[in-house]
Amino acid sequence: MSERYSCADRDERTIGLEIAASAIAAGDLVVLPTDTVYGIAADAFVPAAVDALLAAKGRGHSMPPPVLVGSVATLDGIATDIPDAGRALVKQFWPGALTIICRQQPSLVWNIGETGETVAVRMPDEEISLALLEKTGPLAVSSANKSGVPAATTCDDAEEQLGDDVSVYLDGGPTPGSVASTIVDLTGGTPRILRAGAISLARLRAVVPEIEDLAR
Repeated sequence: MSERYSCADRDERTIGLEIAASAIAAGDLVVLPTDTVYGIAADAFVPAAVDALLAAKGRGHSMPPPVLVGSVATLDGIATDIPDAGRALVKQFWPGALTIICRQQPSLVWNIGETGETVAVRMPDEEISLALLEKTGPLAVSSANKSGVPAATTCDDAEEQLGDDVSVYLDGGPTPGSVASTIVDLTGGTPRILRAGAISLARLRAVVPEIEDLAR
């Protein structure tokens, strides 16, 4: 049986965040609001939890979830060989709707899917997400919807799609929009946009003029 907490109420939010953090520690799934759409989250370092996340979405390991972090400093703990262009993008757009794909730290012990030793990382600009990340550390997070269905922009929508596959729902009200984050690949010689999203090509090129757009 899932539990749901309204984050509009300060006391209920405090309790909900504690329960959600405990659920993550137990290997269970949590739905949380972000600055783009609602996300479904699992402990990135517990393979069974990541498996459960992918199963809840109806998705296989060939589509691994990104990892959300609670601070810019955490990036270097999970990623390596980040180019200057990537640092510039992070400085400008984090926290925010930018996901970057980097080489993962070789010392990491996790299994978030068929990543080819890369990791997709984002720091969201949403206080409930950041509060949970402060308690849990990095989380594997994908949009809170069944694969092939539009991403949830309300907690009601997420709960209707995912039901009791999720242990805890944190209701932060409607998300600011329905557009997912922009994904930029930093693992090649030149940064490349793999998915168009909330941050436009023009804004990215204002920081890194040489960025390529493969999402067209």
